[in-house]
Amino acid sequence: MGLLSPYANEELTAALQRSGLSAMALELLPRISRAQSADALSSQANIAGYKSVLLASAALDRYFPMLMTAAGTVQPAKVVILGAGVAGLQAVATARRLGAVVYVSDIRPAVKEQVESLGARFIEPPEMEDKPSESGGYAKQASDAFLAAQRQQLSDQLAEADVAICTAQVPGRRAPRLISEDMLDRMRPGAVVVDLAVAQGGNCADTVPGQTVDRKGVKLIGGNDLPCSVPNHASALYARNLVALLEPTLKDGVLSLDPEDELIAGCLIAQDGTIRRGDVLTPGAN
Repeated sequence: MGLLSPYANEELTAALQRSGLSAMALELLPRISRAQSADALSSQANIAGYKSVLLASAALDRYFPMLMTAAGTVQPAKVVILGAGVAGLQAVATARRLGAVVYVSDIRPAVKEQVESLGARFIEPPEMEDKPSESGGYAKQASDAFLAAQRQQLSDQLAEADVAICTAQVPGRRAPRLISEDMLDRMRPGAVVVDLAVAQGGNCADTVPGQTVDRKGVKLIGGNDLPCSVPNHASALYARNLVALLEPTLKDGVLSLDPEDELIAGCLIAQDGTIRRGDVLTPGAN
């Protein structure tokens, strides 16, 4: 049981079939109200969004807030956040608390109200017939044409940005490439990009997992495993998620996984070696 990355972990699927074990991938919990207290993916993403802004502020060559001093006025930093999921919204809240001017891009117009309630400005998605839809609380994969239009729209925003925080991910798919090399070329030297999707292929070109790359003066931070940098609260929240999920399944002290239960069915990828979700089967694993 854990955050198992089942779509990207071919060895895990094969090992489960060989061993006869059961496995629960917590990132596959359904996005319903009953699952909120057990949602480990969200609790860890919340930490990642918070920490990404702190990393960016430490790496940036200027202040985040506007300051009026005897030596003159310092203008606030401009932060562009890509994706308004759990990590993105926490990044918005943290950047605003630090005094930055924040812009947010997301392919889902429905998140505009949440973004603006946090004091950020929403970048409207491109007007196209093939707009990507939403499923289970997550945005679906956008078409190449839509992503190209979105990159064109973002290019001017990023050219004026001091910080970009990349959080856009699609479950079971490679992360959409939102910042191209050409867009990086337009960013000012000293700007910072933190890519939280780097382990899934990255929203930004040239990011490397766990490393900071200096690209023509722009710092690219591969922000994978950021919850590990806040181990106290990351562990405490994760433990509470596990208790919330497992406590109702205990019958007289014995764990009883009911595959008919909506929560269990969503994240139970294998039971006694049998893969229960065809979407995580890898080629040749049968």
